[in-house]
Amino acid sequence: MSEPKPLLAPLAPPVGEPRLWKDGAFIADPWRVLNDNVDLPGDGHAIVSLARWRAGVSAGDLRIGVRVQPDEALDASTDHIHRLGVIALVFPKFSNGRAYSLARQLREVHGYRREIRATGDVLLDQIPLMLRCGFDALEIVHLPTIAALEKGPPPALRKVYQPAAANSRVSWQHRRVAV
Repeated sequence: MSEPKPLLAPLAPPVGEPRLWKDGAFIADPWRVLNDNVDLPGDGHAIVSLARWRAGVSAGDLRIGVRVQPDEALDASTDHIHRLGVIALVFPKFSNGRAYSLARQLREVHGYRREIRATGDVLLDQIPLMLRCGFDALEIVHLPTIAALEKGPPPALRKVYQPAAANSRVSWQHRRVAV
């Protein structure tokens, strides 16, 4: 027996030009994402693939960041993360959450203090979780999410049950303080 055909094709999400949200506001993005076949500029800020970074990049006056796909493993000891100005972790679709774990490991285990950026399918409902895991910049293309953030701050998580990269108290600690 074959699977029935859907009556309607799924709607494509409304997307636009990427906008960078950081520190509670949309800002101009100084970083330029470069494909592997594009020459590096002499200066400025460039985000390259992890494979290109590992192959060796002579930066000169160029600040370098790296873009990490969910199926790639970033090795903090051999990938020299302390030399990177930004690490962009890709969410190819909202249901793929592997980048949450990597962001938290970068912050808590490896002590990475520079920008960790979420890019790809970033939706409003995910933002509080991304911020708790250690992301501090979000590249957003989803038009309803952009519109919601232009109106005000993202929804907040008032009580949580697990620790986070952000320094916040978890729910059981609040109960202990009250007692």
